[in-house]
Amino acid sequence: MSVICIEEEAYFDLLDRTIAYVEKKLGDRPKKWIDEAEAMSLLNIKSKTTMQEYRDHGDIGFTQPRKKVILYDRESIDAFLEKHAKKPFR
Repeated sequence: MSVICIEEEAYFDLLDRTIAYVEKKLGDRPKKWIDEAEAMSLLNIKSKTTMQEYRDHGDIGFTQPRKKVILYDRESIDAFLEKHAKKPFR
């Protein structure tokens, strides 16, 4: 077994840089679950009724961890938008 000894200041500097690196990497990925406001913004809609219709028809994935909290699956919203994207004629 090998042991590496470093000064306390160097240890905390290394720890801070490691945390910053991990936060940067995690921050680059979009969140899996988003709130209703962000989902409506991505879909470019203003009606909560439309969101209810999308949920009822299974067009977008969602979870309801509490009675009045609904979170939407960002990947399902991206898939929904791709499914409805108009392809150029060739």
